[in-house]
Amino acid sequence: MEIFALGEGSYSVDSSKKFIAFNPQTDNAKDRPGSLFIHVNPFLVKTERDLILMDSGLGYKDDQGELLLHQHIRNAGFAPGEVTLVLQSHLHYDHTGGLVVERNGRLEPSFPQATHIIQKGEWDYAWSGKSSSYKLPIFETLKNAARIEFVEGDGEVRPGIHYELSGGHTEFHQVFLLEDNDEKCFFGGDELPEPEQLLRKFAAKYDYDGRKAMNLREEYGKKAADEKWSCLFYHAKSVAVGKVSYDGEVFTVTPV
Repeated sequence: MEIFALGEGSYSVDSSKKFIAFNPQTDNAKDRPGSLFIHVNPFLVKTERDLILMDSGLGYKDDQGELLLHQHIRNAGFAPGEVTLVLQSHLHYDHTGGLVVERNGRLEPSFPQATHIIQKGEWDYAWSGKSSSYKLPIFETLKNAARIEFVEGDGEVRPGIHYELSGGHTEFHQVFLLEDNDEKCFFGGDELPEPEQLLRKFAAKYDYDGRKAMNLREEYGKKAADEKWSCLFYHAKSVAVGKVSYDGEVFTVTPV
C-alpha cells in the first residue's frame, strides 16, 4: 500500500462559507476575525487492485488553469485517469470541490472513469438545500456524467475496502478502513480530521452530533493504536499521515 497526501494548503473560512487562501508566514489571523483556519489534504492510496482518491479537496486551479488535485496526482507519479475509486466521507464543499472541473464554461466530472462511493443518505440531504455547505452544481454534474455507487450503513464496497456509517460530523458521514496485505489504513474524514483532536477531548459545535463525534474520535484512536492503522488526517496542520499509540490515558501520533 502506498499513501500520498495531496495537500492543497491552508485557508480561512468565516460565516460566508468562503475559503480564502491563508499563508501563516505572511498573513495575520487577526485580520480575519470570526474565521476558522483549516488545512486541506485529500489522499491518494495505491493498493494491489485500485488507485483510490479519498475526498477531493476544494477544486482550486493553479495559474495555468490546471486543477490542483490533478497536478498533485501527477506529482505522485500517476495520471488522474488512473483513479478507479473516489471514496467520499461526506459531501461538504471543502471535501467535494475537486470532484468537478470547469472547462469551456461547463462543469465536468474530474474523474469520469472512476466509481464514486457515497452514502445515499448524505446524497439525499445534500440535495435538500438545507445547508449552504453543499454546492448543488457539483452534484448535478456527477448525477449526469459520473459513475456513482450509493451505499447505506456499513459494509465492504470492494475486497478490503470497508465503510462504516459514523454519523457524527454529518448525519450520514462515513469512514473507511482499507486493508491491503498486512497493512491497514483508516480515513476518518471529519470525524477524525486532525491529530490534535485525539490529544484533547471536546464536543464541537460544527458537528451534527458533537458528543457522538467526540466519542468516535476516542474509539477510532484506540482501535488505530491496537491494530496499528495508518491514519489519514484530512485537516492536519502538519502530520497528515500518522501512527497512533495510546498508554491508557494519553494518545500520541507519530508521523509516517
